[in-house]
Amino acid sequence: QVQLVESGGGLVQPGDSLRLSCSATGFTFSSSHMSWVRQAPGKGVEWISTINDRGQTTYADSVKGRFTISRDNAKNTLYLEMNDLNSEDTAVYYCVKVGIDSARGQGTQVTVSA
Repeated sequence: QVQLVESGGGLVQPGDSLRLSCSATGFTFSSSHMSWVRQAPGKGVEWISTINDRGQTTYADSVKGRFTISRDNAKNTLYLEMNDLNSEDTAVYYCVKVGIDSARGQGTQVTVSA
């Protein structure tokens, strides 16, 4: 059974940094493509970034240069390093297993406010 558990969210001020984590179980993490998506209040789901099984990464223009996706296959954990946060980054952040047996975690709230 695929299970994804996000953590690391919180309330921060504009310009601050946060690192989100996603612990993965129930599948072969190292061979899976993984993504981060987010959903802001009253808006649809926005794709943020993807990392493939070879560690290659892609980013949405809205976060490029500020966010970094990474993975630790030994720990079955996906990360999202977020820098220079602003109010538009306020959202619930989800990690996603891409492809067959796609799954999404329960999310972690990130609030950026002065």
